[in-house]
Amino acid sequence: MTYFEVAVPIHSTQRPELLGVHVFTGQAPSRSAAVQAAYEGYDMARAAMEAGLEISCGRPNGWGACGYRTGWELDWTAATASLWRSPYGWPAPGSHEL
Repeated sequence: MTYFEVAVPIHSTQRPELLGVHVFTGQAPSRSAAVQAAYEGYDMARAAMEAGLEISCGRPNGWGACGYRTGWELDWTAATASLWRSPYGWPAPGSHEL
C-alpha cells in the first residue's frame, strides 16, 4: 500500500476569518480510500471526545487523530490526497528497515 497525506481545509466556527489546513497521513490503496480513511479516523476521534472517552490515535493503517479541537470545522468536500512527502526528507513509515 501507498503512504498518503490528506489535506483538509479548516476554519474556526467562532472566528471564521481564521483558516488553516489539517493534514492526516496513513496507508491506503488509492487517493479516494485515503480520504475515506482520514475521515473515519477523524470521526472516531470526534465520537470518542463527545462520549467523554480517551481518543486513541493508534490505528494499524496509520490513519487517526490524536486529538480533537472543538470550534473548528473541516471541509471534507475540499479534501485532497497526494503521496506523502516529508518536509525533512524522511521515508514514509514502514518503507524501510532499521
